Amino acid sequence: MTVKHGKKYVEAAALVDRQKRYPPEEAISLAKKTTKVKFDATVGIHIRTGADPRHADQQVRGVALLPHGLGKTVRVLVFTQGEGVRKAQEAGADFIGDDDTIKKIEGGWTDFDVAIATPDVMAKVGRLGRVLGRKGLMPNPKSGTVVPMDDITKAVEDARKGRVEFRMDRTGVIHGVFGKASFDEPKLLENMTTFMDAVNQAKPSGVKGVYIKSATMASAMGPGIKLDVAALSDLKTK
Repeated sequence: MTVKHGKKYVEAAALVDRQKRYPPEEAISLAKKTTKVKFDATVGIHIRTGADPRHADQQVRGVALLPHGLGKTVRVLVFTQGEGVRKAQEAGADFIGDDDTIKKIEGGWTDFDVAIATPDVMAKVGRLGRVLGRKGLMPNPKSGTVVPMDDITKAVEDARKGRVEFRMDRTGVIHGVFGKASFDEPKLLENMTTFMDAVNQAKPSGVKGVYIKSATMASAMGPGIKLDVAALSDLKTK
């Protein structure tokens, strides 16, 4: 079945050479030019890896703290109790995950962007896996969202800065976002560099061949822009 695109998309797609592999700086400039929506579009990247999701030692998962954030207000929920409640409130958490909040979530409420938990309440939080797991909101030690009580402040601050979790899907692809089309190009490049640094550091020991096979970048509802993998892999934070 042939997909029919609107006039604005067709005009934007005409600016992209589908045979070319663009260096990151040029791709970012092009992504901004090909953004035709009326809202401030998110800019994202899709990376095809050489990892095999069927093997436990080839799973890719990590966190990137973007220096210029994601261009949106991040709503933070902290599951904790006792002294942790005061720490979470002082850190500026939007919601405290008490028993009533847990009941709301069991009923389907998920109006928050990041969930953080202290280990002492994980027995209660664990039963929310069916709701939060599907949305990628379940606190997890590996992603730095299950933290000791003394680390609540830093965890909340990191979430506010532009904390992006990523993980490989069942087809071996990593999907990530690193800003808005309204960001200037140097900020988008710095965010993208930080994201790629995190992806490279998350390379599993089980991957022996090519780690990053191909990558495509695009703004929301914009055309895909194929990236030069060698130039992408060379991005390093200062």
